[in-house]
Amino acid sequence: MKWIKHLYQLLTQYLRTRFNRVQYIMFVAVFTGTVSGLVAVLLKTAVHHVQELIKKIPLDGFGYLLFPIAGLILTVWLVRLLFKTEIERGIAMVLKSVASRSSFIPLKHTYAHAVTSTVTVGAGGSVGLEAPIVATGSAIGSNIARISDFNYRERTLLIACGAAAGIAAVFNAPIAGVIFAIEVLLTETVVSYFIPLIISSVAGALCSKIILKESILFNFTLKQNFDPHNVPFYILLGVLAGFISLYYAYVFKSAERRIHQWKMNGYLKALCGGFALVAIYFLFAPLFGEGYEVIKLVADDKLHTSASNAVFKLFISNDAILIFALLILLLKPVAAAITIGSGGNGGNFAPSLFTGSFLGYFFSKMVNSTPWFKIPVTNFSLVGMAGVLSGVLYCPLTAVFLIAEITNGYELVIPLMIVSAISYFIVKHYEPYSMELKKLALEGQVFTHKKEQNILTTINLEDIIQKGYPVIRLDKKFKDLVEMLKLSEKNIFAVTDKKDRFIGIIELNDIKKLLFQPERFDKIQLLHLLKKPPGIIYEDDSMKTVMEKFDVSHSWYLPVLDKQKKFTGFVSKTKLFSKYREILASQGDLYDEDTNT
Repeated sequence: MKWIKHLYQLLTQYLRTRFNRVQYIMFVAVFTGTVSGLVAVLLKTAVHHVQELIKKIPLDGFGYLLFPIAGLILTVWLVRLLFKTEIERGIAMVLKSVASRSSFIPLKHTYAHAVTSTVTVGAGGSVGLEAPIVATGSAIGSNIARISDFNYRERTLLIACGAAAGIAAVFNAPIAGVIFAIEVLLTETVVSYFIPLIISSVAGALCSKIILKESILFNFTLKQNFDPHNVPFYILLGVLAGFISLYYAYVFKSAERRIHQWKMNGYLKALCGGFALVAIYFLFAPLFGEGYEVIKLVADDKLHTSASNAVFKLFISNDAILIFALLILLLKPVAAAITIGSGGNGGNFAPSLFTGSFLGYFFSKMVNSTPWFKIPVTNFSLVGMAGVLSGVLYCPLTAVFLIAEITNGYELVIPLMIVSAISYFIVKHYEPYSMELKKLALEGQVFTHKKEQNILTTINLEDIIQKGYPVIRLDKKFKDLVEMLKLSEKNIFAVTDKKDRFIGIIELNDIKKLLFQPERFDKIQLLHLLKKPPGIIYEDDSMKTVMEKFDVSHSWYLPVLDKQKKFTGFVSKTKLFSKYREILASQGDLYDEDTNT
């Protein structure tokens, strides 16, 4: 490993002398896209072969039901082996690293997500590979940027390049990869970011195009063109997709939270979760695994023929097909929550596509059961996928371009836009943040689309605390304070009690007159000079909270206390604003920076 790193650094040193900064970034973006694309292809291929092996094991026709249990238990073991504790998953991990860790992602994330998700999904976990692929590609980008001597802004760009290449490779959809990186990972994007993102995404898609077989890729061929007369039905589908997305988020988070609350050993929890999945799969076999093969059957209106397929079994009849589809639609978030909550690794990208396809199928079949209307099942199943993906992951543009690319054209672009936009509008009305990021966003641990809040998130409180301020105990005399004044240039003093706990401040302006009355120095008690600060900052406060305390208090200095309420220093509004302006000035265009250098 070390010799590979050394060889790469020699190559980059040579390129730095031959190219300017922008050209060098483009080269590293291509390299990142290629590596991320190859890893995504490897992951997709591995899962495909594992699932093919499972299908060949008869065991009286239901042998595949044993594998989800084994997969969850093995995943828990791998997570403990690689991470010692619980794993930080998917998109949330990436965004937290960008906002709170200066875009540094530990090296182990370049392989840990790939290994654990292969076991979980390959063995039949009801989740998708896309979130682990995003996490893996982002980690690859972060670590390549680190050894390439990139700054924070460039590391963030390389993280997005790795994620874009991963999405592009797994779907053979380079435009969707770029849009996903911009829409989900890069909350603030300048025009110059597009070129590195595009070339890395294309590199990832080429890996998929050249290596992956057509049977592994997820794509469709449209059988019917878009009919403008069906627009009212697409509008109604968009409304349904929005509320189904809210249902998905609520059920998934509720079920996952309850499983996390189980007070039991991790392996026992995986065993219980595995048996719960087995029970669901026994009755509703299409929920087994990622579900892309099932989506193809649904989109081709062949769900009723699935009894001959090894993945489905005996529980579909033509009379009960609509009820069966509705139950699968409602149970998918439960199966996904059990998989992840009991120790598996995966994401909600594929489950949301799966849910959307069944929504479109159910809706179109219901409409077609009337004697008045006939709408295309395939088109509505595909558009339903975009609607639920948009509503669950809050990525309407990604949903539009992804479905457009996997259908090999833009024939459905108008209904895709309609359904995705309506679904997104509905979920944003009820929930400003997606289910995976809500807690972190409210805590200020990830970036949002609020620029000012994002800048504050990047500021570390420890970096702006001004230490070295004099501290005096309350039981001291005024003459002791005067002696401290002679040795200090500060105009504010922290006062503590006998246990060194902070109790207040004394400001120079409040005692100026007393300094000219030396005869009273021994008589004046500090208690009479003490006053409470207009606000107190605690060391675990977010920078957003710090700024709010400054706004409320109208003060230029506020004390900082630790968890034991002991004084550590002061934060000045001047230094905070200075740091804010410094970060704001650094967020320039890549080409501008290259011109200036």
